[in-house]
Amino acid sequence: MDIAPNRYGFFTDTSICIGCKACEVACKEWNDVPDDGFVFRATSYDNTGSLGANTWRHVAFIEQQRPVGQADGRGQVGGQDQGEGPAGGPGPDSIERWLMSSDVCKHCTHAACLDVCPTGALFRTEFGTVVVQEDICNGCGYCVPACPYGVIDRRERDGRAWKCTMCYDRQLGGLEPACAKACPTDSIQFGPLDELRLRAEERVERLHEEGRPEARLYGASPDDGVGGDGAFFLLLDEPEVYGLPPDPVVTTRDLPAMWRWAGGAAVSLVGAMAVSFLSERLVGRIAAHDRSLGRRR
Repeated sequence: MDIAPNRYGFFTDTSICIGCKACEVACKEWNDVPDDGFVFRATSYDNTGSLGANTWRHVAFIEQQRPVGQADGRGQVGGQDQGEGPAGGPGPDSIERWLMSSDVCKHCTHAACLDVCPTGALFRTEFGTVVVQEDICNGCGYCVPACPYGVIDRRERDGRAWKCTMCYDRQLGGLEPACAKACPTDSIQFGPLDELRLRAEERVERLHEEGRPEARLYGASPDDGVGGDGAFFLLLDEPEVYGLPPDPVVTTRDLPAMWRWAGGAAVSLVGAMAVSFLSERLVGRIAAHDRSLGRRR
């Protein structure tokens, strides 16, 4: 599906993310995104929690306690699980691992939010990204459950839908998005999507050669359930660990079949009503004919 001749996107390499949250701050500052509370949740050092109407970039903090042998994906030490101590706590041979990942709208190739928007507030830009026009959004919220990633959200203050625009205004000016500009480790890379995919595949191969077989790409394949993402990731564990769906699909994929079934049902209903009407008329005529014959006798 060719949605833009020069499609641009994000490649987020989580293996070099340090969790500084500079991307979150830069996104808020450039796009004038409101404060979302920054509440200490007592369950994580992450003070923003998840993507939402007021968080268009979110850095997930995932702390793992695992046996030493599993830390690099090479199995357990000596074939035995030596990572747990008494009462299931961390043992002497276990280590802590932090996984950091800066999440964002995926700008899907097949974007269900576009399919369900009744006002045209959501549109595909010339860069292949998906943007909400806040002055056209009527706050119906159809796009919220349509997103397979749970990214787009309505703001309580005004009811309208908001999400990452991939800094559309900066792209129009020839600039990279604010989050990529602010990232100190180049964990967030911006550019032509085809080039990013090649760069990401080379990075995965290099990590595998360095003994990190768990490295994998997420959202990069055009053959996945959403036709590939405009924002894809290099992960160091299963997608579920990062809060990502393992096999996302475009939620409107069954709409054509549903409309065909609905159309067939409507035609069948109209046909049944027509047959019933004609049958009643035919029965009435036969009865009238019988009564006429009776009077003649």
